Amino acid sequence: MNWAEIRIKTSTEAVEAVSNIFYEAGVAGVVIEDPKDFMFQKKGDWDYFDMPGALDFEEAIVTGYLVEDSSLAERTQQIKKSLMQLPSFGLNIGKGEITIENVSEVDWANAWKKYYKPTRIGKNLVIKPSWEKYNQKPDDIIIELDPGMAFGTGTHETTRLCLEAIEKYLKKGCSVIDIGCGSGILSIACGKLGAEKVIALDKDEVAVRVAQENIKRNNLSSIIKVIKGDSLSTQIGKADIIVANIIADVIIDLCPNVPFNLNEGGIFISSGIIKDRELSVIEALERNGFDIIEKKQDGEWITIISKQALNDD
Repeated sequence: MNWAEIRIKTSTEAVEAVSNIFYEAGVAGVVIEDPKDFMFQKKGDWDYFDMPGALDFEEAIVTGYLVEDSSLAERTQQIKKSLMQLPSFGLNIGKGEITIENVSEVDWANAWKKYYKPTRIGKNLVIKPSWEKYNQKPDDIIIELDPGMAFGTGTHETTRLCLEAIEKYLKKGCSVIDIGCGSGILSIACGKLGAEKVIALDKDEVAVRVAQENIKRNNLSSIIKVIKGDSLSTQIGKADIIVANIIADVIIDLCPNVPFNLNEGGIFISSGIIKDRELSVIEALERNGFDIIEKKQDGEWITIISKQALNDD
């Protein structure tokens, strides 16, 4: 099978939005190239991988893959149109340059794996690629992961911030809803840290499949259920923690519905928020009955931890 590789040169702040545009167009996978993403933690310091050209680009590059079929031209136009609309939402898209090339499936599905290494996040979490060896320490909580064509390797700032927040606020025996689960990394972390029940949502069929594979790989199929979709509903039930690592606009849209799926006094972890949109998200949270209990920042990215206000009755 042949694929069209669509590369967009953009800014770090627009990475999540551009990725979302690709998925809405039906891409089979997204690769994010950002200098910070090619780093791993070693002896407490962040080092670059020995990758030719790793430091040759100043901007981020988001690459999506579409099957070469009769709908390719239409979907490519959809991507270009959506990209040009991002500045109206306050996002700097950088150069916004788009290039398209033909590639074989093997070329893009496996080449990136040699740059993805075990990464320690927070106190005890270790994200371990399924094909890598790792000498486990006594307190390590290992998450075996093969992100495949789904977003979520643990290297992006937004994912790291979410994992740190989950490690801090999750209590054993609690329930969780993970909106936009991608590779399943956050849901798996919740299961490994002692959650009793996790509902993982994603609208992308590829992400659903990859998440299910990773959940099985970590022996958590009895705890985590993956559902195709990106909307909250009463049918999903309530949870003690809801986590959404998406983008600011989607989080703002979610805010009115989150209280219906969150237990009283529950925690809402929202991430994927570029610093310029922080205030807008905080206003939406407070308008819908949430108290901000912590903000975490890594580079230009913000994660907001809020708590549903308790009733006075």
